[in-house]
Amino acid sequence: MKILVINGPNINMLGVREPEKYGTETLADIEAVIYAYSFELGTDVETFQSNHEGEIIEKIQKALGVFDGILINPAGYSHTSISIRDAISAVNLPCVEVHLTNIHSREEFRQKSLVAPVCLGQISGFKKNSYLLGLKALCDHINKK
Repeated sequence: MKILVINGPNINMLGVREPEKYGTETLADIEAVIYAYSFELGTDVETFQSNHEGEIIEKIQKALGVFDGILINPAGYSHTSISIRDAISAVNLPCVEVHLTNIHSREEFRQKSLVAPVCLGQISGFKKNSYLLGLKALCDHINKK
């Protein structure tokens, strides 16, 4: 099994950006935990981060036929990108949306995700554990198919 982990804009600034909300761990720290957990789950992961919507869309499109599923933190694009939503729908791969913070307890504009309805589910509010819970749920789903 092979899972693509996508991180959207500003996730590369973790550890510096608003540590009171996002914590002090960097993206590299979180990726290391994801890779370690993927070995426990018996799956391969590839990680990708971009601040550019088009690059994220192209990565999703190129996942077709290469990956078994997608774990995505679209970050700010969750609330604005119909195009990322459409790309996920187009490839028809199982997808789980994750967020470090609880988007439902934040500003009103952050509480609606355009991406979530085309995903198996959404996990938010558990910092790096959102990724681990999402990866486990995605792998369990794929293994049941």
